[in-house]
Amino acid sequence: MAVTSQPLRGKRACKKIFWAVFPHACFILSLVIYAFLGALMFSHIEGNRKVNLSEEYRHFLQNLWNISRNLSDNMTENEEVFKERIHGLLHSAKRDWFVNPKDIWTFFGSLFFCCTVFTTVGYGNTYPVTRAGKYLCMLYALFGIPLMFLVLTDMGDILATVLSKSYNEFRKLQSKILASKFCSGSSCFRGDGSKVDVNEPLSIVEMLRSQSAVKKKPARYRNAQIFEMLIARENEYKKLSRSKSIERWSSCPELDRGKTMTRVIENFDKIGKELEKLDVPIVLMVLVIFVYISCAAAILPNWETRLDFQEAFYFCFITLTTIGFGDTQLEHPKFFLFFSLYIIIGMEIVFIAFKLGQERLIVLYKKVISFCGEKKVPSKKIYPK
Repeated sequence: MAVTSQPLRGKRACKKIFWAVFPHACFILSLVIYAFLGALMFSHIEGNRKVNLSEEYRHFLQNLWNISRNLSDNMTENEEVFKERIHGLLHSAKRDWFVNPKDIWTFFGSLFFCCTVFTTVGYGNTYPVTRAGKYLCMLYALFGIPLMFLVLTDMGDILATVLSKSYNEFRKLQSKILASKFCSGSSCFRGDGSKVDVNEPLSIVEMLRSQSAVKKKPARYRNAQIFEMLIARENEYKKLSRSKSIERWSSCPELDRGKTMTRVIENFDKIGKELEKLDVPIVLMVLVIFVYISCAAAILPNWETRLDFQEAFYFCFITLTTIGFGDTQLEHPKFFLFFSLYIIIGMEIVFIAFKLGQERLIVLYKKVISFCGEKKVPSKKIYPK
């Protein structure tokens, strides 16, 4: 029985891990498919549009031709004409007049545009021109932005769990280090320097060997015996329930499958719960953001040669905070697509930092209002009758 139950336990553990990871993979896969479908749609609509020479473009060429005819041989006069007329005329020119749509709306270019839409970054250097493209862009954003926020919330739970456990483990390690400084062997020192003897509780084996002398032991040893016996009983109960579960799963897998599906549905209902329980110092989150952006700012100038570390740091900050001015344009946006996971995780880190900052501000406002209320409300004096 032990030989046959081992593969069953392995299969059951694999299925349990699969159904635990399934909701997270489902959200990410949905977002990836949604981005690829949007890229195919916009590359077909905007990339195959016909470039019509508008009246505004004809007027631009006419004015430029008139200015070029009136240029003289005097360089000083030409500089004045350029400053006054040509500069203003070139400033009114539109980029779409001189760019082939197929060069902008490639598959990777369209994919980059879709990512800027549902992440609400919107750099502004790529935008739909056709009426159908604008309508589809609104419809695409209407469903893509909630899906993106759902992915952010789901990944926020994972990130919040990692941060909470890491921070708690760090606090435990810090407490052990501080305790080791004040304790040595079986003796500890109080804050005033006095020594306290600490005796370790007996194990359950030692207690059972000396049952006749249990009643003579102090109360704390009897409590330790009861506590250890309860733990042993709980472990035996867990082993028994596991064996029953395996037998039920092997004899009637439909019951176990129904229980598994119930757990999967419960996992969907728990989305966002870990993020609400996160409580770490805001300084730690600021440090994480600084290190996270600095890593990308050190890598980005390797293919974007016009950017140095400071410009890349500014660009990553504007991107992760979804501000997206569009003042910094990338020469190779398809390389930046490989940073899609970086952008999603970075946006989640910034979102957590903003959420923690919001909670701290609320606490601060409450303290200020309570302080002002205590100052303004006079205390009632009780006079003896």
